Amino acid sequence: MKGREWYQSPAVVAEYDEKRFSRGGRLVDRRERRAVLEALAPVEGRRVLEVASGTGRFAVELAERGADVVALDVSAAMLAEGRRRARRAGVADAVSFLRADAARLPFGDGEFDAVVAVRFFHLADTPARFLAEMARVSTERVFFDTFDGRSTRVLYNWLLPMGSRLYDRGRVRRLLDDAGLSLAGVEHDFVVPFGFYRTVPDRVARAVRRVDEALCRTSAGRRVASVSYWDARLPAAGDAAESDGRV
Repeated sequence: MKGREWYQSPAVVAEYDEKRFSRGGRLVDRRERRAVLEALAPVEGRRVLEVASGTGRFAVELAERGADVVALDVSAAMLAEGRRRARRAGVADAVSFLRADAARLPFGDGEFDAVVAVRFFHLADTPARFLAEMARVSTERVFFDTFDGRSTRVLYNWLLPMGSRLYDRGRVRRLLDDAGLSLAGVEHDFVVPFGFYRTVPDRVARAVRRVDEALCRTSAGRRVASVSYWDARLPAAGDAAESDGRV
């Protein structure tokens, strides 16, 4: 997986949240949290697996809302930070942190109600294998995001420490089909890429975000958006819906 060694570095982990979710990056954080919570709601009493849990942003918030969470990552340093976050939030008993490979999840079939993976697939060297494993251990849904290959993300992708794997939306749909998942909904957002927001002050970021959100309400804006949030369902859930068509 791309970036495996990079994310092991304590120095990288120490500044991870600050670099990405301070200043204008708080708007990105807020949007990602909303995407996860809306897709998985209601979460109280549900068993959730987070793949590539990083510093525990989502795992802790889900636990605060009553979910029983397993947070999985390959980085010991990231997991340590997640444990500290859970203790500070008072939900350490509701989150189990586990170091493991997402390509070989150490769980039985259907062990979770839902699986979530945010900021993971841009690093995945075998996306079909990862997605199949997530589908295997879930009984209801798999929620994840991808970065789009026809978006503004392309313009700065080469500047990133290990680059990003960008996806054609048609390919993601094929991956879902191959994993036995049905697409219940998809949202496309951020015409302006993440990197811009975290480099500008709040005031500038908020103004740009208002324009960005307006663009993403148009079909043209959705076509060039840099992030897609995919809500996929297992056939056994019996409630898979048709895609909202916003491609």
